[in-house]
Amino acid sequence: MTPLWYALYSLSVFFLIFWSGKWIVHILAIIYAKYRLHRKTQLLPNEKGYPGVTILKPLMGVDPNLFSNLETFFTMNYPLYEIHFCIEDENDPAIMVARRLQDKYPNVTSKIFTGGSNVGVNPKINNMHQGYKEGNHPLILISDSGIRMKEDTLLDMVNHMTDNVGLVHQMPFTCDRGGFAGTLEKVYFGTAQARIYLAADLLNINCHTGMSALIRKNLIDEVGGIGAFSCYLAEDFFLAKSLTDRGWKITVSSQPAWQNSGICQIQFFQARLRRWVKLRVAMLPLTLLFEPLSECLVLGACSAGAVNFLLNWDPILFYLVHILVWFFCDWILLSIVQNGTLPFNKFDFVIGWIFREACSPYIFVKALLNPKIRWRSRTYKLKWGGIAEE
Repeated sequence: MTPLWYALYSLSVFFLIFWSGKWIVHILAIIYAKYRLHRKTQLLPNEKGYPGVTILKPLMGVDPNLFSNLETFFTMNYPLYEIHFCIEDENDPAIMVARRLQDKYPNVTSKIFTGGSNVGVNPKINNMHQGYKEGNHPLILISDSGIRMKEDTLLDMVNHMTDNVGLVHQMPFTCDRGGFAGTLEKVYFGTAQARIYLAADLLNINCHTGMSALIRKNLIDEVGGIGAFSCYLAEDFFLAKSLTDRGWKITVSSQPAWQNSGICQIQFFQARLRRWVKLRVAMLPLTLLFEPLSECLVLGACSAGAVNFLLNWDPILFYLVHILVWFFCDWILLSIVQNGTLPFNKFDFVIGWIFREACSPYIFVKALLNPKIRWRSRTYKLKWGGIAEE
């Protein structure tokens, strides 16, 4: 036996172990999605009373869906909350949208904070800082401008805030939108993203995204407020990490976060995925090794070569069966996350699924070749560990 044979043998064993682990993640995600998501929530009498919530809405610019998205926060079925609109530019047209909603719903407590603060490099933290300091309630909901809420979403999140939980977040998903870009977004968030997100929550692994997250304000204040996380672009990950490091749990709510941005374009979506890749690589360097292997086509090819080397199986047949079963598992998971009729047919799903899987290695490589991050009008460079410089 030559050293090359031992190297190939070890590599083949590694690929099969990793392949088996990914299938365990598949199964866990499907089972957990069925158990966890879309539970019924009711506003019931509570002896202690429901805690008040300050909702931080960082806004920049106006898109066609902004008014309708924000309006859903004024019609929620929850007894005590306030909305803080945080707008950095005093000439931003988003101010007029916020004022229209204030006039339409005068009974809902809301304030507009303009000008922002300069507490660090993160523009989102700078924008929210004033609104955070003026929060009057023990819970803080950080919610991006493109999120839509159902009437019982906030109640569902608060109900998951049990005694040992410090943060409740929503699993990213998308509203039903037309066009191929809308299909592609829903396929990604309902399959690849949902699979990792659900399995991570089940295994108590930090996989938090900050587009919609409910947090205990006193736990943020203990480490210096949200300004303490302004040196990171991925402030959501490090905020969650600060909680888990102190023994608090983070958990996902039963309702997904309904993203409904007014921009629905393939290039915009792929740029967003590249930005996330860059952040993950800077925060977790092992992403360089394991993330490409997590994709269906890449992992299937490596595993097919492994079974051919170790067991002399037909690699082409193995590869085709691997892709087919992966495809059906993704369809099942997406159907569970959607919890209703999908806005596209099975043929559209096939095209969207193939396109996403085929583009994933390209997106990953392109992200590595250009590590700088463009966020709206600003450009950032990331250091190892996730710290950012403008």
